[in-house]
Amino acid sequence: MGGSQVNRALARLYFEVKDELRDPVAAWAKLTANSEVYRRARGGRRVPLDDGTAAELTAAAIVHTVAEHGADRVAALATSPLAGLVGALGGAVLTEQPSAPRQVLGPGFRGPEPDDWPRVAYVMLWGENNRLTRTPGTPSVIAGRYKGQKVVAIGPHPTRLSDETLVVRPGTDGALAMAMGHVLLSEFLVERPVFAEHALDHTDLPCLVRLREVGGSWVAGCGIGRRADRLSVYGGPRGEAVEVLLPRFDDGPGALRRGVPVRRYGDLLVTTVFDLLLAVYGVAREGLPGCWPGGYDDRGEPYTPAWQEPLTGVPAARAVKVARELGATAERTGGRCVIVPGRLETAHADTAYRAMLALLVLAGCGRGWAQEERGDEVALVPYLCLHALGEDGANVGKLCWPLADGVLSGRTARSVLVEAVRDGLPMAPAPRVLALPRPIYPVPPELDLLIGPDDRCDVALPDAGLVADAVAKLAVGRVDPVPARAESSSAPGPMRLMVDHAWMHEYGEALPTYRPPGPGLPVKPTELVPYLPLVPFIP
Repeated sequence: MGGSQVNRALARLYFEVKDELRDPVAAWAKLTANSEVYRRARGGRRVPLDDGTAAELTAAAIVHTVAEHGADRVAALATSPLAGLVGALGGAVLTEQPSAPRQVLGPGFRGPEPDDWPRVAYVMLWGENNRLTRTPGTPSVIAGRYKGQKVVAIGPHPTRLSDETLVVRPGTDGALAMAMGHVLLSEFLVERPVFAEHALDHTDLPCLVRLREVGGSWVAGCGIGRRADRLSVYGGPRGEAVEVLLPRFDDGPGALRRGVPVRRYGDLLVTTVFDLLLAVYGVAREGLPGCWPGGYDDRGEPYTPAWQEPLTGVPAARAVKVARELGATAERTGGRCVIVPGRLETAHADTAYRAMLALLVLAGCGRGWAQEERGDEVALVPYLCLHALGEDGANVGKLCWPLADGVLSGRTARSVLVEAVRDGLPMAPAPRVLALPRPIYPVPPELDLLIGPDDRCDVALPDAGLVADAVAKLAVGRVDPVPARAESSSAPGPMRLMVDHAWMHEYGEALPTYRPPGPGLPVKPTELVPYLPLVPFIP
């Protein structure tokens, strides 16, 4: 009793109206008709309230909002204790997880099931929060240790929960992932095509990509909806090759000059995603033009193991060792390797996630991303981002690479995000009731009830079970039963290493790349681009 805290102005007004009407839902309806009275007091003193009454107040707000404004006006972050209740009512379950997994693996992808963990052979705990492998909602990696499972932790702090730890400077995880991808491509797809068959059947690596001419040079364009009968067009009958310009951000915005084999497709000059990927990672092949690394120990060309060493602090030999272990284990076990992602709180974290995901795609570990994507979640809480951006006048065109078409030049983050929403980005309506596990400010306008742990919230997080019981009691006769959500299809689609979206090309990030840590912009619109199905493959 007395464990809950409620805004004093809200509690006073609620009890005054409830004593008059004797109905919590009707009391909340009358209260919110003039809710500015306590909105102005938001962030003021909070007073203790017994748990049952706090749950009743919260339930009354939820039931009234669902009945009067619609279920989608009730929202909860996925990590809130009330997320399950809000989702069952048909509300908006919001997430701040990166959109890279959905872009690469497709919507509704499923990571390892609980029964899979004892059989996982190689685990990479990658990120800040993965040292706590026993916390609720985090996969337990201990189950397979008795069968020889190896655990490698990658992050800014050492850990005792792993067999090996790579301590990486904050914000440079993408550089390490790119160097490991260089090793996988060199040793497991070029020198010895171990994963070639998997790549042909389950990835977009054989897809044909149009090359376009810009100022006398060639750059990668969009996919043409067709795929080659093999991963590469290298060594074709005519043996054509051109030098393409690829983005480089590690030494300031610039361009890499590396060659790719090409072939003619009608009036188009095309190559495969795989050929472009080898050029990006710097895996040289005989006869191709451009500047290429001389080997793993070349520090001057990205993305070699030696190149990443001064950036990340991880010795080149250890990066090579872990990459080889990942590839060899995936080869022997049929892809039973897993990356458990953690927080990468930098301006370009989504780019790093795509570089990490590339390792699983290249090694044939289609279910190796241990972060399940729920189909009913809204990507990155775009409504809150829109509100937080306000009138920010930063030029997002500064994030683009030098050969961009200029579509985003002079644009603000807010204007680009509005356009993304208009083009189909999932977006929650302005919430009237919002449950947060931690503060998110500024508070969205027109918010009747803000539920959370911070003193500026209206109600402290009540017990989810008590709220659910109160909602069930108060909803009778007011809220129609919500039909069960249809399960999203779990049929695996092609894993995509080239995200074929116009803005990805504008930013120079259609393929995995590395952006160094830096201040950046409050919201990078490419992080908000949802998964878009490819044009159906035509053999």
